Amino acid sequence: MKKLFTLIVCLLAYGASFAQNSGKISGKVSNEKNEDIAYVYIKLLNFPDTSLVKGMETDVNGGFVFEQVKPGDYILSVSLMGHKNARTAKFTVGNSTVQLPVIRLESTVKLLKEVVVENKKNFVEHRIDKTVLNVESSIMSTGNSALELLEKAPGVTIDRQNDQILLNNKSGITVMIDGKNNFLSGPDLHAFLNNLSSSQIATIEIITNPSAKYDASGNAGIINIKLKRNKTFGTNGSISSNYRNAIKSDLPKNIYGTEFNFNLNHREAKWNFYTNANASKNNNFSNLLLNRTTASNGLMTTFDQNFNKIYTGSRLAGKLGADYFVNEKTTIGMMLDASTSTRKLDNFTQTFIGEVKNGNSSRHSLVQNSDANTPNQNYTINLNLKHELKKEGASLNFDVDYSGFDYKGLENFDAKFFSASNVLDSNRILKNDSKTGIDIYAVKGDLTLPISKTLNFEAGLKSSYVKTDNDFLASRLRNANWENIPGQSNQFIYKESIHAAYLNLSKDWGKWQVQVGLRAEYTDATGTSVTNATIAANDYLSLFPTVFLGQKISDKHQINYSYGRRIDRPNYQQLNPFNFYMDPYTIQQGNPYLKPQFTNNFGISYIYNNGISLSLNYSKTTDMILDSKTAQNDTTRIVTVGQGNIGSGQNYTANLYFPVKLAKWWNIQSNFNLYFNKFNDDNIAGAPFQLQKVAYSFNIGSTVVLPDNWTIETSFWLNSPKVRGLERTTIYQYALNMGLQKSILAKKLKFRLNIDDIFATNYWKGTLLYQNVNLKVQNNYISRRAVFGVSYNFGNQSIKSARNRNTATDDIKNRAGGN
Repeated sequence: MKKLFTLIVCLLAYGASFAQNSGKISGKVSNEKNEDIAYVYIKLLNFPDTSLVKGMETDVNGGFVFEQVKPGDYILSVSLMGHKNARTAKFTVGNSTVQLPVIRLESTVKLLKEVVVENKKNFVEHRIDKTVLNVESSIMSTGNSALELLEKAPGVTIDRQNDQILLNNKSGITVMIDGKNNFLSGPDLHAFLNNLSSSQIATIEIITNPSAKYDASGNAGIINIKLKRNKTFGTNGSISSNYRNAIKSDLPKNIYGTEFNFNLNHREAKWNFYTNANASKNNNFSNLLLNRTTASNGLMTTFDQNFNKIYTGSRLAGKLGADYFVNEKTTIGMMLDASTSTRKLDNFTQTFIGEVKNGNSSRHSLVQNSDANTPNQNYTINLNLKHELKKEGASLNFDVDYSGFDYKGLENFDAKFFSASNVLDSNRILKNDSKTGIDIYAVKGDLTLPISKTLNFEAGLKSSYVKTDNDFLASRLRNANWENIPGQSNQFIYKESIHAAYLNLSKDWGKWQVQVGLRAEYTDATGTSVTNATIAANDYLSLFPTVFLGQKISDKHQINYSYGRRIDRPNYQQLNPFNFYMDPYTIQQGNPYLKPQFTNNFGISYIYNNGISLSLNYSKTTDMILDSKTAQNDTTRIVTVGQGNIGSGQNYTANLYFPVKLAKWWNIQSNFNLYFNKFNDDNIAGAPFQLQKVAYSFNIGSTVVLPDNWTIETSFWLNSPKVRGLERTTIYQYALNMGLQKSILAKKLKFRLNIDDIFATNYWKGTLLYQNVNLKVQNNYISRRAVFGVSYNFGNQSIKSARNRNTATDDIKNRAGGN
């Protein structure tokens, strides 16, 4: 391992020896009316041989900037459907910025008087290596949380029963914010994404098979949420606000959400300052229905449970950052990101217990009132240094990070047991008091080194250290005094170090492109139960190769092949061995002996004319982490929910993406997924286990551009019944959404109205059947709501300047546990 680190360090130093200057090219594209044209593709060509150097799209205001351009003679080629192709005159690039005259495109068609055509990015955009949700340009994203936006993404399923995000029915997604993980998992990750508003998000990237440059965690891939950040000289920003309300009868009062968001950016010659502030309130409601049966010693018992949960929460978040441009090649940056939130849950549960023995039946009940208050704070500090080496396209990037999380939780349970005649038999009063602190330190360095125009080399190092301290105290009220509950209280300390190194090499032969990479990660983890005086330690070295092969058959036909190995480490809460009380008959238990799961991913995709695509993927996961420790004690009738490793899980997926332009003003995108899942193990709870099923999903989106800056968006998605481990989804889930937008004041002021799940068809129903466990579940959550939003952009919105960057905390954040 030391030799590998030494090799990378030498390579990083070697890159600094190259010497070659570069310049920049900036300009703007407009039409005959001098109106800016957004998202036009521009090619930078060598002169006189017109070979391609690089390409890019114009921004929302028609502007573009080519950076790190080698000195020499060039021309630009600009093309847009419905317009004549345009080429600039020859120009020369030196060591400074070349400002080109405005490039005007001439229309080749007559625009219909009743329709104004606008070049607008679709909400879902398929690229060769990823799927992108263009949140900023979508009407229907207004008032949505990040979690609700993901539910509209092709192939993504939100599992609200188990607080998981599935991609092609695979769990193990790594969630990143601006290239850095948020360290949360399970309920805490869902709560975070529920609080993260669409008004703060620019795009969401879904990467199913990342390269070796990315952290190896996440067997299903990476979801990278890019937050908004202005990129213009001068002072500019945006203000937005929205209000949303649930549309459902018989709801509790005050089930609504409000939000205010403010962005400000100031850029001058040497400095760029940026800030963001967000305040939100989000109230929600869900109704959960459970039915299960037990049988023991001639006694048949049926549990019918009804949970009514009311969530109320608020969040304040802020980001403050600055970049200092030391010179044209070196930039130093610092960023502080912090948030505080409070969330309260009021849960009323009614359980009817029916018993039959020797032909005699009886029925009694349990009523439980519970509440939970969970305030939390998190903060991240990032220091960044980026240096562009003298060789064109070569750069060094360093990050140092600290992230801290503080969670507190106070839960109260008041359970009353009633006889068949509705007489109070007994009363059980409990409380859980928890505190969790998480400290994360990380440092990384990355080198990008073009060896030639067609050969590129990348390498990097990263180290991270995490400490999680979870103190959980369970108490019960007895004789007016609180006393500790043995076996349910625990202090758990988890420490983990991960040291990583990677190499990437890519080569372009014209018709063929290849990228090979290797990532090595050494993990050293220790979990200590202070209360039980037990220690579980694990250390291992893992290698993660990646291979990507592109075959360009012709200008319109491309085939891509890929392979990658990934890992999913247990999150900190899954490893905590305490028993978590949910109700008198349900307990959740951690497993300190969970092993990481490893996945091999294989894929092949065909792309026609940079639009239509068909992909086939296969993955096999070993030591798969599932709820395999879920068991029912038929004597006590208590269900214990716990996770364990099973033998393997296999996933076969076929995806078809088909965009259609019905008219200049009407675009439709269709995405269809077909997948087959198979789970098996030789021995779960004393018996072999195997479950498999074919399932499918599809998404259809439509955008219609109307006169006078009106736009209509419509989308529909559907997920078929499927299986996931021991769990079976037994219904079709689907939703129809619609949005309307009006822009005024040169499109700086926008009004948006949208309705999600118009017919209220999005809910979940399923079963868990194995051995003596027979559980049926229906989860009715608020999905139909109306949202009204207003946004206003101010200041200079045209010239690109500020940079986006990742930080060192890239592989840990979505695994942190809290309560």
